Amino acid sequence: MKPTGTDPRILSIAAEVAKSPEQNVPVILLKLKEIINITPLGSSELKKIKQDIYCYDLIQYCLLVLSQDYSRIQGGWTTISQLTQILSHCCVGLEPGEDAEEFYNELLPSAAENFLVLGRQLQTCFINAAKAEEKDELLHFFQIVTDSLFWLLGGHVELIQNVLQSDHFLHLLQADNVQIGSAVMMMLQNILQINSGDLLRIGRKALYSILDEVIFKLFSTPSPVIRSTATKLLLLMAESHQEILILLRQSTCYKGLRRLLSKQETGTEFSQELRQLVGLLSPMVYQEVEEQKLHQAACLIQAYWKGFQTRKRLKKLPSAVIALQRSFRSKRSKMLLEINRQKEEEDLKLQLQLQRQRAMRLSRELQLSMLEIVHPVSIIFLGQVEKHYREMEEKSALIIQKHWRGYRERKNFHQQRQSLIEYKAAVTLQRAALKFLAKCRKKKKLFAPWRGLQELTDARRVELKKRVDDYVRRHLGSPMSDVVSRELHAQAQERLQHYFMGRALEERAQQHREALIAQISTNVEQLMKAPSLKEAEGKEPELFLSRSRPVAAKAKQAHLTTLKHIQAPWWKKLGEESGDEIDVPKDELSIELENLFIGGTKPP
Repeated sequence: MKPTGTDPRILSIAAEVAKSPEQNVPVILLKLKEIINITPLGSSELKKIKQDIYCYDLIQYCLLVLSQDYSRIQGGWTTISQLTQILSHCCVGLEPGEDAEEFYNELLPSAAENFLVLGRQLQTCFINAAKAEEKDELLHFFQIVTDSLFWLLGGHVELIQNVLQSDHFLHLLQADNVQIGSAVMMMLQNILQINSGDLLRIGRKALYSILDEVIFKLFSTPSPVIRSTATKLLLLMAESHQEILILLRQSTCYKGLRRLLSKQETGTEFSQELRQLVGLLSPMVYQEVEEQKLHQAACLIQAYWKGFQTRKRLKKLPSAVIALQRSFRSKRSKMLLEINRQKEEEDLKLQLQLQRQRAMRLSRELQLSMLEIVHPVSIIFLGQVEKHYREMEEKSALIIQKHWRGYRERKNFHQQRQSLIEYKAAVTLQRAALKFLAKCRKKKKLFAPWRGLQELTDARRVELKKRVDDYVRRHLGSPMSDVVSRELHAQAQERLQHYFMGRALEERAQQHREALIAQISTNVEQLMKAPSLKEAEGKEPELFLSRSRPVAAKAKQAHLTTLKHIQAPWWKKLGEESGDEIDVPKDELSIELENLFIGGTKPP
């Protein structure tokens, strides 16, 4: 849609472009430069003129002209350089309106690419030129094209990434000529000063190529201008991006870069930037950069975590508010119910007190009325009545005291119940510990090895010899030979050994009997508590398998007897009593027992 109120100069230029032949179009488009130059910069009139130029497709015509061969364009490089200025000025500050997507995604990248292509063509012409005047003129045109590209990138920063990734820009950067190389590197430095963040968004290969070329120009070019620009460019990249600094410090491709930089001449104009770059590449600065990077990473993680926690709390806030309101309302309703209950209790107490007072008053009035009715002669009877009242009061007081003392003792008992339980538990533990220690001492005495007799002292030996002599003197026995005494001693030792061995076996047998009695008691208790076969579920019958083969055989025999008795015809049961046993063949019983599982035994 064409805008209203279009500048008549733009209309006339658009009409001339539409009517003129193709070779005259570039010269006609040069008239736009005069219109743009005489219009104040930044004014609304200039914005309106740029919108009119874009709406009448004059910017597209400029792009078409720049994409043609420079030899076919009237005016050559002079016209082309002026058209690049017109195109860059028209694109910066332009508001495309409805065609914004086409303008930003197609027209601007195409314009930047055309500028780079023109720069390569000018580079080729500059290298092939023989005369110095021609070279100066081509260098001037190249400077105009690079300035136009820089102006376009300054107005549209999103194009920087496309330019840095372009192969044409890399070829321009690899130029061996001093003038062309310095101009391209100055443009790269200015671009990075505008927005250095796009340097990390480009591909890894393009970044390595740019770094390689800048470092190569720093060490291989004798020109101090290029070396100074390369040093400033490396310093700018390293200071702006820690990733590039780490890459220059750690990468094997740039191993020894700091050593080579420290060997450069220090008396040059860029010696200060060179020292700063060497200082950045030193290990201490690298460590500081690493710490700063870790600090920034920690801050970023904390920021993300705090944001996550805040968003989580915000999401839970409505439910928390609802829960808070619910709890507050329930608490308030409970408080109201408690207040109402207390009021009702107070009202009930008050009514009971009033009823008691009323009843007391009625009883006093009744007593007074009875006293008025009774004759004075019955004063003795009244004394007996008063005595009865006093006895009733004493009994009531005793009952009240009894209930109060019982309540107080029960309360004290409940308070002391925990200490009583602890005391009983301590007594139980002590009793168990004493039993265990007694068993341990008994086992030690039973299995303790013979330690022999303690050595006697001379005094003890003399005392014992004196006692033996006294006993022998008082109890004179029949004389016995040495052989008989030795035999008697051997028999005594043998009987003593037999006694000790038999005592150990008897104790083991007694323990075995106690274990069997305990097992039988457990089995009897289980059988008493066992459910019937109709009520048994799951694996409950397997819990009552016997561990004894005779018991299992007897149970199997009884089971088979019951089955045979049930399956026998009725006429065979005549004359039998319930206590009679039925003989079961041993073969049948043994066959059944071979397949019977005996609990507690291992299968063969």
